[in-house]
Amino acid sequence: MAFLGEESIRAAEASECANEQGMFWPYHDTIFLNQNGENLGTFNEPTLIDFAARLGMDETAFSACLDVGQYRGAILDARSEANQQDITTAPTVVINGQVITGALPFEEFQAVIEEELANLPDVNE
Repeated sequence: MAFLGEESIRAAEASECANEQGMFWPYHDTIFLNQNGENLGTFNEPTLIDFAARLGMDETAFSACLDVGQYRGAILDARSEANQQDITTAPTVVINGQVITGALPFEEFQAVIEEELANLPDVNE
């Protein structure tokens, strides 16, 4: 979730551009391994492009995607939706309207999911 300012938004945009080349998770991991604090210039455009190049992506396509802001609208929309739901931290998961915040064990998510599934109407009736 891009909620830490302009660098956060740019990193999210870059991640979506990486996803176009099937490299979302390697790019995601690279961003997280290279964090140096919030909005300190770490995720400027040359650095984001360098990450893509080091991962072996098509640098021209990646740069073009980033330059045109292809995913900016969707990222800003997601951030706006999160703000409307008072989501201000990561990780946050919303399951059928129920907000779960924090890096919780799988069993806690499983309990909520199973509860929600049990409340679904039986489609065979």
